[in-house]
Amino acid sequence: MTPVKVIGGGMAGCEAAWALANAGIPVQLYEMKPQRFSPAHHSEGLAELVCSNSLKASRLGSAAGLLKTEMAMQGSLLVDIAHKCAVAAGGALAVDRAQFSQMATAAIEGHPLIELVREEVSELPAEHAVIATGPLTSDALVPAIEAVSGARLSFFDAAAPVVSADSLDMTKVFAQSRYDRGEADYLNCPMDKAEYEAFWDALVNAEKAPLHEHDKAVFRVYEGCMPVEVLAGRGMETLRFGPLKPVGLRDPRTGHRPWAAVQLRWENRERTMCSLVGFQTNLKFGEQKRVFGMIPGLENAEYLRYGVMHRNFFLDSPRLLAADYSLRTNGTLFFAGQMTGVEGYMESAQSGLVAGRSLARKLQGKSAYLLPRGTMMGALAAYVSESTTADFQPMGANMGLLPPPETRIRGKQERYQYVAEQAVEWLKAALSEMD
Repeated sequence: MTPVKVIGGGMAGCEAAWALANAGIPVQLYEMKPQRFSPAHHSEGLAELVCSNSLKASRLGSAAGLLKTEMAMQGSLLVDIAHKCAVAAGGALAVDRAQFSQMATAAIEGHPLIELVREEVSELPAEHAVIATGPLTSDALVPAIEAVSGARLSFFDAAAPVVSADSLDMTKVFAQSRYDRGEADYLNCPMDKAEYEAFWDALVNAEKAPLHEHDKAVFRVYEGCMPVEVLAGRGMETLRFGPLKPVGLRDPRTGHRPWAAVQLRWENRERTMCSLVGFQTNLKFGEQKRVFGMIPGLENAEYLRYGVMHRNFFLDSPRLLAADYSLRTNGTLFFAGQMTGVEGYMESAQSGLVAGRSLARKLQGKSAYLLPRGTMMGALAAYVSESTTADFQPMGANMGLLPPPETRIRGKQERYQYVAEQAVEWLKAALSEMD
């Protein structure tokens, strides 16, 4: 059998290639690194995490937890790897990003039906392919995608800085997860009212990195990964009710809840690196050091990676894609990943899983791979293929995508748990029927 092509070695591309190969379909997985790197990528490895190292909540009764459960039920490569290289993060599943990428690369390279091709692609295959080049698709391939899509939609994405744990002032920082959920896996930098207001003033007046001229005309920040300075500009209290909310925390030095608190998340198992939670930014590097140095405990922080902002793009998927992520005008070409309008690491990965399984079934003459709308993966597929909003925007997994239970359940957590358990049962039945 002629190998099918998967273009892009990120989260979606790895899942697509894995799903195809495990269905007995030979695959050529194309990855342009190290021949060429996007503005946000630095490692040669596959499935590189360029923003946070958190894959969000683990519990089934959460949107993120349900999504990962559904993926695991369908043989996800990356969910399995994530659990093997997890780092402490309270109720969330966070990973050692270097180990995560290394294990994903080793798995892909070690599969007998996958050939990893390290070269840039500039043309779309005519048929039997998955395009998973991500929101930072290379300029060489963009015209080919525009030719089949008819347009390109853009937004800007941002990443948070990472600091050395050894450089923190631990006399001011304390370890605790909000509401003491799980272990004390987050570091907290508490602020009193005066410290917070001085920090806010410096942040909103700090100098931002300049945009390229061709980017200025289309500048639009995505709400789900908003630069902290843009969020702060919406009002002095916005951060206190967002990433700096102190609810559920108690400063051991005072015995009271702080006025605001910046949380740090571990980046690796050795606990030598931390990222600033919710601090995606486009400030100049010098400004990041100056302004973030006003946060108690970060006065002398060593920055291992400064925050950056870059332009992403996504398709007008409701017009272009079917619920199995195939192109409506060419049912043998599939798109996957954040470029389809799903937002988030695992959301991108699951679309690759669905696209890979869908293409495998098509090649095997089987029925389409369509998941129930009552599952999180089915709901995301429906959103990107059928959204009726005039201004289509990326969407991450959330419980609002799922149909409500037949009978009213008053408590939110109880309702979410019931809906999630129901989704699991629906997925079991659907997979059984398709097998």
